[in-house]
Amino acid sequence: MKKLIFVFTLLLLTACATPNKYSDFDYSYARSGGLSPIYENLLIKGHKAHYSFEGQNQKIKKDFRITNQELREIENVLEDNNFRMIQEDYKKLYDHISTSISVKKGNNTGRKSDASYIMPKDQERWDKVVMVFQDIITKHVKADSKK
Repeated sequence: MKKLIFVFTLLLLTACATPNKYSDFDYSYARSGGLSPIYENLLIKGHKAHYSFEGQNQKIKKDFRITNQELREIENVLEDNNFRMIQEDYKKLYDHISTSISVKKGNNTGRKSDASYIMPKDQERWDKVVMVFQDIITKHVKADSKK
C-alpha cells in the first residue's frame, strides 16, 4: 500500500511540475472561430516559438527558434504602432474568425482582439501588428510545408 501511495504521489508531483508551453509566453498571436472553425496559435517565449493550427482538415504543430532580428521587429512594430493604445470596438460579432494578440513583455504589455472589430481610426495600426506575426508564421511554418 505504501508503494502505491508513493507512486501516486510521484505521478501527481510530476504532472504538476511539467511546464505548460501554452501559459508561459512573451508574445501570443491567436486566430480562432468562423463557420468552419479554425484554431491557430503562435506563442513566443525568448527565442523559442510554438505554432499550432487545427482546422480545414489540417493539424499542424511546430516548434522553432526566433532570431534576434525577428524579436526586434516584433518589438519595433508594437512600439511604432502604439499597441497599447489601439482601441477595440464594442459591437457584437458572431461566426467570424477573430485575431487576438497578447504581449507580456516590454512597454507594450497588453491584450487586444478584433473579435468585435477594431475602431476605424486604429485599423491600419492593428493590421501592421497582425502582419508581423503572420510574416513569422509564413517564414517558419508555411515555407517549410512547401518544401
